[in-house]
Amino acid sequence: MAVNKILVMGPSWVGDMVLAQSLFKALRQQDPDVIIDVAAPSWTLPLLERMPEVNQGNALPFKHGQLALLERIRFGRALRQAQYTQSIMLTNSLKSAILPFAAGIPQRTGFLGEQRYGLLNDIRPLDKQKLPRTVDRFVALSQPRDAATQRPLAICNPSLQTNPEQAQAALVKLGHTLPQVPVLALCPGAEYGEAKRWPVEYYAEVARAATAQGWQVWLFGSAKDIPVTHEINRLSNMACLDLGGKTQLGEAIDLMALCTAVVSNDSGLMHVAAALDKKLIALYGSSDPHHTPPMSSKAIIEYLGLSCSPCFKRECPLGHLNCLKMISPDRVIQAISI
Repeated sequence: MAVNKILVMGPSWVGDMVLAQSLFKALRQQDPDVIIDVAAPSWTLPLLERMPEVNQGNALPFKHGQLALLERIRFGRALRQAQYTQSIMLTNSLKSAILPFAAGIPQRTGFLGEQRYGLLNDIRPLDKQKLPRTVDRFVALSQPRDAATQRPLAICNPSLQTNPEQAQAALVKLGHTLPQVPVLALCPGAEYGEAKRWPVEYYAEVARAATAQGWQVWLFGSAKDIPVTHEINRLSNMACLDLGGKTQLGEAIDLMALCTAVVSNDSGLMHVAAALDKKLIALYGSSDPHHTPPMSSKAIIEYLGLSCSPCFKRECPLGHLNCLKMISPDRVIQAISI
């Protein structure tokens, strides 16, 4: 019997890659023997390594937004020997569909996107009313063409595996030991823009409340978030463990698994926390929790739904950021039950 071997063209955003695990789970439910490989930017590979449904991740060498037509064709042709039976496109760009076409994959599934006629030969209609969430759209691509929008989708939440030994090693590298008290993770970053950032002083107030009750507070963020995590720590009397820019994504995932609760902007780390089944307070301002909610029963969404939101802008077009500033620290502290 021929083995079903699928190449998924994965998304570039960390949060979307977490949500993609629901697709991988759906494919495995349909065919336990399916082989799933994922082609995606290198920074997403630590996520794939923590998804048991994925056979392997293939790092794409292309820069963000780069067409690199000849390089994509060469990369695709190099994959022909893998003999994939199907590709599934989780991206909507024309350039991302070049690789599966060049790889000669017989069934190339995806939504139309940027007029990808010919590059895709299994084009699915995108009904945004029936498939309102990103995760719905991903999982729909696992279904037979005629069934994708005719029945409710059974969606399994993402669930990342972690390595406690690697978490301990990361702490040792930072000069710390395993915590003996509850740990609150704060994730104040937002790669997309300032309109998704809850105010720094609000995070600091939550941090002070947690430390006053004997909790440890860990600040998570990328190198871009160093000024933000440093300022929160300063306003918290330097009582936090500032991990801003000090961990790779894989280390951050393993360390977050040690935490008791998480407060996060709508970001990739928010989706990571949900996939780790943590108590999560998810803060939404300019984005829409109905489109990309945290996939966890333990998540509490704080969203005011003002008349001006969601605007999906990188910066508040009205200059006040009320959608986030009106979510008080006390409200979050009570939700955490500190």
